[in-house]
Amino acid sequence: MTNSNIIKMKTALIAITVLLSSFFGFAQNQAAKFGYVDTDYIMSQIPEYKAAQSELDKTSMNWQKEIENKYAEVEKLNKAYQADAILLTEEMKKKREGEIAAREKEVKDLQKQRFGVDGEFYKKRQELVKPIQDKVYNAIKVIAEKNALGFILDKSGQVSILYANSKYDKSDEVLVYLGYKK
Repeated sequence: MTNSNIIKMKTALIAITVLLSSFFGFAQNQAAKFGYVDTDYIMSQIPEYKAAQSELDKTSMNWQKEIENKYAEVEKLNKAYQADAILLTEEMKKKREGEIAAREKEVKDLQKQRFGVDGEFYKKRQELVKPIQDKVYNAIKVIAEKNALGFILDKSGQVSILYANSKYDKSDEVLVYLGYKK
């Protein structure tokens, strides 16, 4: 199990613990009303999100193809070096090995620049998707307050629901509030 998965599991467990303890504390005073939404479903119904996702997919594929082509060039250089190695002097070998290593480092740096933790892809995703997500989460808050709900759970995330009565699903109501038809 990777550190990332462990952190996600711990975060989910903490969220569940806080949610349940809040729920039971609130339930002692009065019956808590709750609802749930499916943010994956909501997002899939929003044309701007689909367009943003499509643009991100296209960008990702183009960048990935560019990186693969550069790795292929490095591989070509390496094969050519292997073929010529017996004919080269030690000085010439070191020079070619250095060139290959430098090209490989360039490709790795480009890959990190594009797809790294704070890379261009992450920034582009933030630019295109975050405003839509913020709009959805604000709508969820309004719907929760309008319906006097104590909780709204997201059934599409890591915190899963084992049973959900569809009468509490507020996904379509969020879409209507945002101005989208089902």
